[in-house]
Amino acid sequence: MFEYELHQIRTAELAREAQHDRLVREARRARRASRRDGGHEAGGRVSAPRDADRFTRAA
Repeated sequence: MFEYELHQIRTAELAREAQHDRLVREARRARRASRRDGGHEAGGRVSAPRDADRFTRAA
């Protein structure tokens, strides 16, 4: 009986560890996808180019 209880405890630990690993993998995948897409959401702030004030506007 004791061995069965140890087996059940170990099985539960492995299940929790596997769930944690899946969660970490999913978070990494989402982070990579965010970087690949530019990390900007629609409607985000747009800044002017640094050299915008270097040239005068055409008439």
